[in-house]
Amino acid sequence: MTYSRPETTTRDYYNDQSADRFYYSVWGGEDIHIGIYRYPSESIFAASRRTVETMCAFLPRLNASTRVLDIGAGYGGSARYLAMQFQCEVTCLNLSDVQNQKNRQQTEEAGLDSLIEVVDGSFENIPFSPNSFEVVWSQDAILHSDDRKKVLEEVHRVLKPGGVFIFTDPMQSDECPKEALAPVLARIHLESLGSPGVYRKIAAQLGWIELKFEDLSSQLPIHYRRVLEEITGRETEIVRQCTPEYIERMKTGLGHWIKNGEKGYLKWGIFLFQKPDVFHDSFVGSRPVQ
Repeated sequence: MTYSRPETTTRDYYNDQSADRFYYSVWGGEDIHIGIYRYPSESIFAASRRTVETMCAFLPRLNASTRVLDIGAGYGGSARYLAMQFQCEVTCLNLSDVQNQKNRQQTEEAGLDSLIEVVDGSFENIPFSPNSFEVVWSQDAILHSDDRKKVLEEVHRVLKPGGVFIFTDPMQSDECPKEALAPVLARIHLESLGSPGVYRKIAAQLGWIELKFEDLSSQLPIHYRRVLEEITGRETEIVRQCTPEYIERMKTGLGHWIKNGEKGYLKWGIFLFQKPDVFHDSFVGSRPVQ
């Protein structure tokens, strides 16, 4: 399989032993995305799992007949939560074979391998037929693409009419000065982040209906500061698992995310869009979005 430059960079990064050990042991293990914190010192795992629970609350009721695609699925924590809670079928699409291997192992150990499929691949070229899924789900993954329009077009293609796309993504504010995020962008080897305005523009071009945007931007610097505190408190142990060089780069990068988040240059929240169905009742139907 051939990957673009940003895809290759992302794949190589998450396949790296130090990165894998760091995200698995420090960032939250099953859930390597931004958390929703009740208080600043709450555990990363608890806050990250709350993000999954909050996203679920925004969706229509899932059941055993629902097919969900998780793009950029990481270690598959969200997929296992969805399958366990709703008995729905979940397909995990992810670039990193290291993460995918752990996902398959944990899924089998949880007895959920009959409901969850783990597929190696890219969300810029989703390897499924049109109209295959009622729900597409993604958490803090689309930022790694430099062709976000292509990602959303692929989501549109595989969503069934009336289906929904729910996602989070670290974004830049629509008013962010271009030069402000230079250190953040250098860290992830990209020229820009998405923004609420960018995603709304692409969604409008696709004809999607915006059902909800829960602005949770204040949680972004809290989360990155919490990860930095975890490193500081466990640095001797973590350095043994990773490398001193990796940890120093991570601490510097987290500092940039915290600073720009506190300045309001970064945004984060939960988007929920629906692909219209002009012929049948939509997947959301008459159930109000909360």
